[in-house]
Amino acid sequence: MRILIVEDDAETAEYLAKGLSEGGHVTDHAASGADGLSMALDGSYDVIIVDRMLPGMDGLSLIRVLREEGRATPVLILSALGQVTDRVKGLKAGGDDYLVKPFAFSELLARLEALARRASAEAKIITLLQLADLKLDLLARTVSRGGKPIDLQPREFLILEYLMRHAGQVVTRTMLLEAVWDYHFDPQTNVIDVHISRLRGKIDKGFSPPLLQTIRNAGYCLRAPA
Repeated sequence: MRILIVEDDAETAEYLAKGLSEGGHVTDHAASGADGLSMALDGSYDVIIVDRMLPGMDGLSLIRVLREEGRATPVLILSALGQVTDRVKGLKAGGDDYLVKPFAFSELLARLEALARRASAEAKIITLLQLADLKLDLLARTVSRGGKPIDLQPREFLILEYLMRHAGQVVTRTMLLEAVWDYHFDPQTNVIDVHISRLRGKIDKGFSPPLLQTIRNAGYCLRAPA
């Protein structure tokens, strides 16, 4: 999942980002309501985590504007305010779920996954990507080719998902960095090349025809030969 964290407490934000990244998810962070709203409107996120108490624009105001703009991205509200009236206000403002601080990370993750599944079902989003005999199941988080399971690391899975969603198109290194990593590397870094090499070894080695192609001076392309 690609997750936006809108949280002004640096320690909490770091804790969330670290835990989610270790689970294979990509996170972006905003420390204020205004910045969070801008990113929520401009970015493409599966779920948004919003702290209720934020500097400037508070969390509930952020959610209201987001809904007024027609964005239906699921929102999980985090707050130290845990009274029934507080939770009701959060849900009426447009939040999809409400979790009181302090919280167990396992519960937060379960709630995020539930929100993403619900949104996927409601939007009837495709959960199985396929190119030739290569299949990627977004819900089960599994990959196979020719019926043979392929074990991918979380970052490799995200790269393959992005390539499959853009099958037949040339994907640049910068596009992959921005889509799969939650921070910007030097465009000249070889981190993409290393991951692509490992991914190619897993999805192409021992299979025919090869699907992952390097386009000289451009990037990469996942496509089946005509």
